[in-house]
Parts: sequence; C-alpha cells; structure tokens
Amino acid sequence: MEFALSICLGIGLAAACGFRVFVPMLGLSLAAQADQLQLGAGFEWLDSPVALACFAVATVLEIGAFYIPWLDNLLDTIATPAAVVAGTILTASVVTDMSPLMRWTVAIIAGGGAAGMVQTGTVLLRGTSTATTGGTGNFIISTFELISALVATILAIMLPILAAVLVVAIVGFVFYWLATRQQANATPEKCSPTKQPLA
Repeated sequence: MEFALSICLGIGLAAACGFRVFVPMLGLSLAAQADQLQLGAGFEWLDSPVALACFAVATVLEIGAFYIPWLDNLLDTIATPAAVVAGTILTASVVTDMSPLMRWTVAIIAGGGAAGMVQTGTVLLRGTSTATTGGTGNFIISTFELISALVATILAIMLPILAAVLVVAIVGFVFYWLATRQQANATPEKCSPTKQPLA
C-alpha cells in the first residue's frame, strides 16, 4: 500500500509541474521540511533550507512572468521540457523501496509523461486564448494554471490517490482534445454548391 501511495504522490506532483514547474517543487520541499513525507535516497537535498529558499524565489519569479503578455507564450517553450524533467525528478524522489533502474523507469514514464501531457494541454489552451483574444485572456489562463498547480500539489501530498485519479482524468481529456483537434484539421471543408444563374 505504501508503494502505491508513493507512486500516486509522485504522479500527482508531476502533473502539478505541468501547470507550474516550481510550485510542486516548493510544496515537496515544504512537506519534507515538516516531516510529512519521506524522500528517497539521493534526494535529501530537496529537504535543505537552501533548496527551499531557491524554490520559493523561483516560484515567485515564475508566477510573475506568466502574467506578462507574450512572455507567457515564450515561457511555454521553456516550461515544457522543464516540466517533464521536474516531474521525473519529483516522482523519483518520493518512490522508495524500488531498485534505481525501476525507480527511474517509473519516474520517466509516469512522472515525466504526466507532466508533459498536462503541459501540452496548457500550451494548447494558452495558444487558443492568444489566437482568439490577442493575449488579453491569458491573464485568466495564468490564474487557472496557478490555482490548478496549488490544488494539485496539496492534493498530491494530502490525498495522493485522489490526485492520481484526477491526473488520469486530465490526461484522458488532453488525449481526447488532441484527437478531436487532429480529426477536425484532417476533415476537408465541404464546399457548398454554387447556384447557377437562371436563364
């Protein structure tokens, strides 16, 4: 049971990285400092005051940067690989009682995959907002992402199983959305028949 909870915790934190990279890292560091969770071997540095301070500063900078018009779209190109890496590290840090090979395999596939899929969904959502509102609606998107990152992080730490279920639902929705968009783009537009002038 402890093994399953650690995987759910890792997946939940990884998904939160898809919304904001540093919010779940800060949450993990805070929880570790408060002895609310156990970190795997080799990840003790996440429990240090230096790491906590760095994550706090990075979180504030990241949150502020996503509220700057057009810079948020530029940051998405950096945030996507960063989210995958952060999700992989966070998952590996909380999955214990497993060989290093298995731990990193699970971390890359489950953690990195969850973070990447959630980040893909946010990029598409922001792109749609930019195209339809000229970027003025991105403030709402940024706020939604921040709240989602906070909620996902708290749920992952307090209720990891519920967090994992929500991650599966989000990833499934992103897959459905991508498939729907691809099908819509692949469907040729039907040309309406032109009316012939009456003689």
